[in-house]
Amino acid sequence: MLKAGFKWMFLIIGTMVGAGYASGRELWQFFGHESGLAILLFAIMFGVCCYVILSISYDQQSTHYVPVLRIIVGKHLTSLYDFLILFYLFTTTIIMMAGSGATWQAFRHSYWFGIAALCIPLVLAFVWNINGILSLNSIILPLLIGGLLYVLVLFTWQEDLSLLSHIHEQTNWVSAFPFTALNILPLIAVLGAVGKHVKKKGEIWIASVGSAAVLGIISFIYNNSLIHISEEILLYEIPLFAILKQYPYKMFIFISFLLWIALFTTALSGVLGLITRIQEKIQVPLWLLALVTVVIMIPFTSFGFATLIEYLYPLYGLLNLYILSAILLYPIANRYKDDLRY
Repeated sequence: MLKAGFKWMFLIIGTMVGAGYASGRELWQFFGHESGLAILLFAIMFGVCCYVILSISYDQQSTHYVPVLRIIVGKHLTSLYDFLILFYLFTTTIIMMAGSGATWQAFRHSYWFGIAALCIPLVLAFVWNINGILSLNSIILPLLIGGLLYVLVLFTWQEDLSLLSHIHEQTNWVSAFPFTALNILPLIAVLGAVGKHVKKKGEIWIASVGSAAVLGIISFIYNNSLIHISEEILLYEIPLFAILKQYPYKMFIFISFLLWIALFTTALSGVLGLITRIQEKIQVPLWLLALVTVVIMIPFTSFGFATLIEYLYPLYGLLNLYILSAILLYPIANRYKDDLRY
């Protein structure tokens, strides 16, 4: 049960930790100064959302997200949010592909070579279906989390930063809601596809609490480090590189590799959510659906990484506030229905 719980935990973290998060851009856009309470609220709400979504998925034994979505938002809004999820997964996967192109371009390679470097293993991963995706996540996610934590803890220690120096300043707590909401749609899409593979309820507890704790701790340390260099962040498209400016070039290479892993895992989750939904209508192998989907996405990567994040992410955060409310209220509403039955 413990091993399976960690498997789902890594799937959740892989869905959440994309290039926007790992680079620091997403955190700085929503948090920044006076946000300790906001990050705590995010961790709590995120854990509750993971538990509710996985529980519904497990109860429905679902293989795609629509049955989960129907229970959360109701029959009338399902079509709207079904379209929104498909659009979200499509655009965010394009963002990850564009990010891969930009990453390789920074090392004097072709932009299109960088996109191919992400797309080829992305399609190959689906040859082994969902079990292959889970196994891949369990290998590369610990590397990503460990590497990011190592850099942040090292920076905190070398700069002698206090993690509790601004504990009394918490005016930005409201930002927890749009930030959590931003990450709800991919969670529904991905966790809705694995309900049939969850064997015990205990796995859901491990995955929900574990992912919330890990992301809460990393977010708090990361945000604290970004506050320390807040005056320099405007000079960097990727705030994490502002933290690394005094480190050796080898560290820059290592972090660039970690950012690429974050791009890959989020693209993997996005394509998984998309093609499991499509497979309900078209009964063909997952790898073939992945190939067709990726080929369709490639022309859209020309819009660029930073532009896509700047305009799409805040919009999704606002649109998702309703579905976040529905998920957070679900345990209460469901308990009330159960009480009425008796």
